[in-house]
Amino acid sequence: MSVRALWIISHEKGEHLSLRFAKRFATVEHRAKILAGSSYTAVPEDNTVLQLLLTELGLSEPDKPFVALRDDCLYRQRSPALELRVDSPGKGMLWPVLAISHGPITLACLPLVDAPAEPRPALASLLSVSQGLTLLAGLQTFLLGSGSKPDSEVLASRLAMLPSVLLQVCPLGTPLDVPLPGAPSTPTVPTPAENQKQPAWKTGLHRGRAAVNVALIETVRSMQYGNRSRQDLWDVYGTVTCKCEVEGVLPNVMVTLTLPPNGSPLQDILVHPCVTSLDSSILTASSVDNFDGSAFSGPYKFPFSPPLEPFRLCSYTSQVPVPPILGSYQLKEEETQLRVSVTLKLHESVKNSFEYCEAHLPFFNRDQFGVVDVKVSSGQLDVSKEKNLLVWGLGQKFPKSREVTMEGKISFSGPTPGPTDPLCTELTAYIKLYFKVPDMTLSGCSVDQHSVQVYSSSKQRIITSRELQSKEYFIWNSTGSAPVSSGQMML
Repeated sequence: MSVRALWIISHEKGEHLSLRFAKRFATVEHRAKILAGSSYTAVPEDNTVLQLLLTELGLSEPDKPFVALRDDCLYRQRSPALELRVDSPGKGMLWPVLAISHGPITLACLPLVDAPAEPRPALASLLSVSQGLTLLAGLQTFLLGSGSKPDSEVLASRLAMLPSVLLQVCPLGTPLDVPLPGAPSTPTVPTPAENQKQPAWKTGLHRGRAAVNVALIETVRSMQYGNRSRQDLWDVYGTVTCKCEVEGVLPNVMVTLTLPPNGSPLQDILVHPCVTSLDSSILTASSVDNFDGSAFSGPYKFPFSPPLEPFRLCSYTSQVPVPPILGSYQLKEEETQLRVSVTLKLHESVKNSFEYCEAHLPFFNRDQFGVVDVKVSSGQLDVSKEKNLLVWGLGQKFPKSREVTMEGKISFSGPTPGPTDPLCTELTAYIKLYFKVPDMTLSGCSVDQHSVQVYSSSKQRIITSRELQSKEYFIWNSTGSAPVSSGQMML
């Protein structure tokens, strides 16, 4: 996999949008021209690319919500793989332009696609997309560090270091690794103590106790409406992160993910550039295509030569039959009060052991709380009158029935208005769930000590873990209106 060009855009709030960094790789562009033949589209000037990207991302004219070439349903894009239409005699297109935004910067790159332009290959079949996104994510971490918004001097200094960093991690446009956060511009490479050959792109050796740590985290999102006219939505997104700490040169490692016999195949798999080989059938399963049951269902083997820092080995999505917690939320207006009725039920397939589990019920566009007369069948209820927020702490376990309820009335007679939200007017309201379940995944995907192989003569301590956590887990009031998506939830 190679990259034709790389761009970094700064868009600090209230400041002018600017192109902070641009890099083109002439040798890769020459290969792209040979591969594409008559359908070749040259990469235009950086200012042109900047305008095309800003328009596609909706940053150029925020007061103009509809742009026909971007928002028409015939040209609906599947972010983060964008299609830029270049004004040229042949009306060429640049695809796939990968872009990720976080904090004050947007990073974008144009990977080389080693496949015919027509028919256009599926994104899931292109390893260059997976590795391009991983490169962008690594550069993003390098520039922003652990926070989302470093001060301007730190960002400027790291941008100044970027050309030398790219020489290490992406020589001649071919990604070999991701940069270390805050890495020096001129690394030193110690001489290996053993006879093993160290790859030139690894910047040092580990000193300390030998260990390999593999963590599997699944994140579940949900939009539940409690209304037959609206389809409930949920999805599962999983990541596998690794950290290898071995004395001397890091050995090759293989991690194997397994599914239960009745588990749904993993989809939309993206891998780190350090993965040395991969069964092509692993990349073919996509959530965009209709699932026919014939997709590869494991075991999923990922052999790799690890970098020194912790890294994300792979990510995936999974289709599961039901969300972990089913909810019902009813909010009714009764004169000057609201009647609240909530039911939450933990699905039988989910382990009843939480690290934490909370339900937040915000009330917008009303006066501050007056009298709150609400009872819960389990857990503890905290009332924040300043924020018009009920926080229902469910603790670490549901009761044996796996069902909890909340009933009561709320009046609004505070001296000052409460918080506002343009969406949640009248009876449009929601519950947002926050929870984490250790030692389980919703898809059934697992990794244990026996599924991690380290090809080294010395012994290593292998540590594995897995957990399920929530993100954007909403239960909407079934008696009011709610935002409804017409398709799948997008990652």
